Amino acid sequence: MSTIPASPTNADSAEPFEEDGSGFWSIFDAVPAWGISVAVHIGVFLLLLTITLPEIILPELNLTSTVEPEEVREVEYVIDSTPTENLGSMSSLNIQGASAAMAQNKGLDNHQEQMEQIEQEIVNPKVELLETVSLPSEAEVLENIDLTGTTEHAGGTDGAVDRITLEIASSLRQRRTLPVWFFDESISLESRREQIIARFENVYRQLGLMDDIDTKDALKTGIVGFGKDVHVLVDEPTSDVAALTSAVKSIKSDLSGAENAAAALATALKKYGPVRRKMKANMMFIIVTDERGDDFGQDYAVLEDIVKRLSREGVRVFVIGNSSPFGRQKGFVRVKWKAEDGTEFEEDIADADQGPETPLAEGLQLPFWTANAQQLDRMSSGYGPYSLSRLCAETGGIFFIADDTTVRKWDPQVMRQYAPDYRPGIEYRKQVQTNLAKQALITAAQLAVTEPVPVPTRTFQANNDNVLREQITEAQKPLAVLDYFLERVHKALEVGEKHRDKLDTDRWRAQYDLAMGRILAMRVRAFGYNSVLAEMKSSPKRFEKSDSNQWMLDPSEEINAGAEVRKMSAKAQEYLNRVVEEHPGTPWAFLAKMELSEPMGWKWRESKVVIPEMNQGPGGRRPQFAPEEEARRREAQEMQRKKESSRPKV
Repeated sequence: MSTIPASPTNADSAEPFEEDGSGFWSIFDAVPAWGISVAVHIGVFLLLLTITLPEIILPELNLTSTVEPEEVREVEYVIDSTPTENLGSMSSLNIQGASAAMAQNKGLDNHQEQMEQIEQEIVNPKVELLETVSLPSEAEVLENIDLTGTTEHAGGTDGAVDRITLEIASSLRQRRTLPVWFFDESISLESRREQIIARFENVYRQLGLMDDIDTKDALKTGIVGFGKDVHVLVDEPTSDVAALTSAVKSIKSDLSGAENAAAALATALKKYGPVRRKMKANMMFIIVTDERGDDFGQDYAVLEDIVKRLSREGVRVFVIGNSSPFGRQKGFVRVKWKAEDGTEFEEDIADADQGPETPLAEGLQLPFWTANAQQLDRMSSGYGPYSLSRLCAETGGIFFIADDTTVRKWDPQVMRQYAPDYRPGIEYRKQVQTNLAKQALITAAQLAVTEPVPVPTRTFQANNDNVLREQITEAQKPLAVLDYFLERVHKALEVGEKHRDKLDTDRWRAQYDLAMGRILAMRVRAFGYNSVLAEMKSSPKRFEKSDSNQWMLDPSEEINAGAEVRKMSAKAQEYLNRVVEEHPGTPWAFLAKMELSEPMGWKWRESKVVIPEMNQGPGGRRPQFAPEEEARRREAQEMQRKKESSRPKV
């Protein structure tokens, strides 16, 4: 065992200490005592940080663990099932487990550290966005939006009544409810009234089965009929389904053709308002009709007064109605009626005031000269008439399209992007004044409504040149008037062309581009039509076939009316193609495609028509028919006369 030499203890005998700075402990000579203490404590703290605590004391909260469920099930838990004799604080169940005791002995705040980790990993996570995340389609997003104040295709009258039932049930869960049904008394509504009567009992039976509500006292209903006059059919609101059904059945069809809906709403507010306040109930108005109402005012002043009163009273308005025809005032309704002799008739009558879907007409009502454009007056707008739709939108109700009798319909999801402007009529007019393109479009649309546009003759008899010239002369007369009309409409639209790019909605842009494209295309066809007629009149063509006896005008790629007209044709195609590209699946794109489906020029084609033998009797020259055919013809004429004389107003 080696010995360490002792350091000299006698200062007198020891040699002086040499401070060459090379010794380790020499660094502490200049450090004060408190500095050494701090350094020692830091070292001890760092040493403690390297100690790994048992997992049972500080479990790791790993939210992104990839441990499979099978691994978790491999852990075996042992539960002591020995019953304890003592309960409460003396029970052994209250003895701390080993992990809890150890945590207390160590003095650790396990809860605090877990909360910090939860704060980092759950409350404020750092989530890495993945490129593969798929976003929902526009249609999926729109499917879940709130339909309050909008138009909904409910699936016929039955579907609309079912949706109304849900709305009443929802209101009942909030408080007592007083729904008031308004029935249009028009003859065209007979079928729909019968459908609703058939479902009335089922509707109120469903509402009566609501487990959490005593609907007998909480649900009272009023009934009002309206036509030229207003009839309060249930004097005191009732929950008696039999009385309600009887009231609706008592409605007699009004043959005046008037539907004073605004007067009916005002009457119901006055009649049922005090009852509603006494009940402390919600009030709902449900209008069943197939037209827009005749008494909302030309400038919608009456409509705005009703809207303010309903909004102030908190009354929601729902409508079970028909879709408005696209850009038109008049629509079709199916009517059954009897003549005086009992003969029954049924047909679609094109005299129902069902539109337009906007405060003012925004589109040109122009016919098609060449394309197969039958029944375009029966195109759906996808929305109800403006007056009733505004009532629903302003009061938080819904317009249910129960009958869309139009020939061509549109995807509701697509048409949501082209919703009409349901602001008050005054604000709508002010907004129109802010843009020259909008002003021009409204002006042009009014011209198209007030002045009928003729469809030119395209078939000309040519037994000889004199007959041909006479028919050409007659065909040119309406075209002279038409040219003046087309020029005025075109100039009106041109005024707003420089503000076209400032139009603020897809609907306005589609309306303007279609109007400009169609009016240009019609002017091109009119110029070409006059040109080819004038040429044929001055120098008639000769038939190549010996049995031909008439000339027909067919569309042609050749624009034979000068360079300016050809430029106009190119501009028309530019506008129409833009509508097709920018507004697919809409009525505007459909009409633009139809306009583009045929060339804008003209060419002659010879043909043959069979001319019946003429009877030279006292009555002059008229077709000669066989006796049986003549009898059928006279019978059909008599039936048509009887139908025309007995046809009811709608």
